[in-house]
Amino acid sequence: MAGVRMFRRRDNSSGGRIDTLIGRNVSVEGDIEFCGGLHVDGRVAGSVRAGSAASLSVSEHGSIEGSVAAPHVVLNGRVNGDIYGSERVVLGSKAKVRGNVHYGVIEMALGAEIQGKLVPRNGVGPRPEPAEPAEPSEPPHQGDPGAAGDEAA
Repeated sequence: MAGVRMFRRRDNSSGGRIDTLIGRNVSVEGDIEFCGGLHVDGRVAGSVRAGSAASLSVSEHGSIEGSVAAPHVVLNGRVNGDIYGSERVVLGSKAKVRGNVHYGVIEMALGAEIQGKLVPRNGVGPRPEPAEPAEPSEPPHQGDPGAAGDEAA
């Protein structure tokens, strides 16, 4: 039994629940704000924004013409706009993104397409901290006598 628990995802509480469904034959014009789980099988012409602990999934038949912002994003369809997945972005094999993908953690299947940049969220990418210790006070002291000698000559 312990082996089964070891392989479970930690984030199933937000990823599997669907509170709102936009069906395959539905077209929504305008921005959407939601909490919980939203699944899109149809078309959304507008941006989609989620509250905390929310998840968005877009099926291979679904499309969003606008930006997307949610902690958890699972995409198998199309998004024409930037994606802001503060925690996790999963791009399935049929996913097509025209825009930048901002992510905390990203998972991509073979066949996913992105026409834009992959941008790690703040704190994940390279940090400027190593540049500060690389400026020790000794080299300026070594350069000062040489600079003073150059000025004297």
